[in-house]
Amino acid sequence: MSKVDYSKVTVIILAAGKGTRMKSNLPKVLHPVAGLPILYRTLNQVKSLGVTDIRVVLGYGQKLVEPLVNNFRAKVCIQKEQKGTADAVKSANLSTAQKTVIILNGDHPFIKAQELSALMKKHIQEESEFSVITSIVDQPGDRGRMIYFENKPKAIVEAKDASAETLKIKEVNTGMYITQLAILEKFLPKLSLHAGSKEWYFTEILSLVVEANHKVAFLKSSEDLAFGVNSQKDLAIATGRAFENKNKALMDKGVVILNPATTFIEELVEVGAGTVIYPGVHLKGKTAIGCFCVLEPNAFIHSSGIENSVQIKMGSYIERSLVKEKAIIGPYAHLRPESHIGKGAKVGNFVETKKAVLGEGVKASHLSYLGDVSIGANTNIGCGVVTCNYTLKKTKEKTTIGSNVFVGSNTQLIAPVNLEDNSCTAAGSVINKDVPKNALAVARAKQINKENFKKK
Repeated sequence: MSKVDYSKVTVIILAAGKGTRMKSNLPKVLHPVAGLPILYRTLNQVKSLGVTDIRVVLGYGQKLVEPLVNNFRAKVCIQKEQKGTADAVKSANLSTAQKTVIILNGDHPFIKAQELSALMKKHIQEESEFSVITSIVDQPGDRGRMIYFENKPKAIVEAKDASAETLKIKEVNTGMYITQLAILEKFLPKLSLHAGSKEWYFTEILSLVVEANHKVAFLKSSEDLAFGVNSQKDLAIATGRAFENKNKALMDKGVVILNPATTFIEELVEVGAGTVIYPGVHLKGKTAIGCFCVLEPNAFIHSSGIENSVQIKMGSYIERSLVKEKAIIGPYAHLRPESHIGKGAKVGNFVETKKAVLGEGVKASHLSYLGDVSIGANTNIGCGVVTCNYTLKKTKEKTTIGSNVFVGSNTQLIAPVNLEDNSCTAAGSVINKDVPKNALAVARAKQINKENFKKK
């Protein structure tokens, strides 16, 4: 079979539902699963096939969902009223669609490009006019049941309309279809309005296609593919599965995850082989972890770069920052956005950085605040050092510290101020003037000892 030209395929994603059971003002398809909105996941998989004609049917929360759709250069189609899935398909401007149409549910987070490709292959090889992916699940719940006749799909029966006997069936509809435009044009007008819900069900089209002796095909796939998110409980289950899948994929590439059940790594995160991840670690956003790192328990890293052989000690929080190779962070360090920690540097316990550039070999071992600061190589920051960067004008001023500087414990640096290379500050000093190269700055009150002093 020749390669499928997906530029000649229309994909319709049904994402107009309100998601009443979610009990949320956020449209259901925007709820994140392991860091990515459900609809993003589907659009990303479809786009990877090379599809150019993607149509997303929106309704509830249209204005909130549109930016995501536009980012994928997909078309927005509007279902004006909630009249069911068949009406949603009609809302996708079928008059301009390609001859082959893929239809997907927008609330299924585990749709995969390879599954769609496999169904397309079967659709073409068997000269099918309507094809569907099914799954066998342990708990079918409210999913539509597959009915067969002579080993071919005959109908899809929605759970709320099914008999007790039909509800025992464990093979369910995944909501992933490939059909021909001609089939949609022929049978959509023939669907009946459901008496109870006052909706048109797209699933009923299968029985009409079979009755008219058109060719149908089916492909059985994994249970995940059938999983749709309709409640916060479903969202939690989906998120758990996504974390589990991500952890398995990383372990297959040589990452050591000591307890996958308590390790939470989002979809876009990258981790190098040989890195050891302890329980309770959270890796979020576009975080990239190098090789041979150690992430101790309860480290939280968001949208940051961690180079090779870095040690992140227990309880450290890192956000939108860069940590160069062989650095040591923590325990209980806080790297706020735009912190750049140099090669072999140390940011110890209860040290907070913000918009801070620490050069190679810098050591800030404990109990310091380093904000809006640039620190040269091999400088030592003593315990209790504070860069006083906030002014009465509610602006932030910068502190510049050179290389090989010794900043004594409990030094307060009143920005803007500059400590040149090889300078020192005495412990307890309040520095508000520049310190020249090779100088020692002492800025503290003279000690007075009162002899024979007694407490009253």
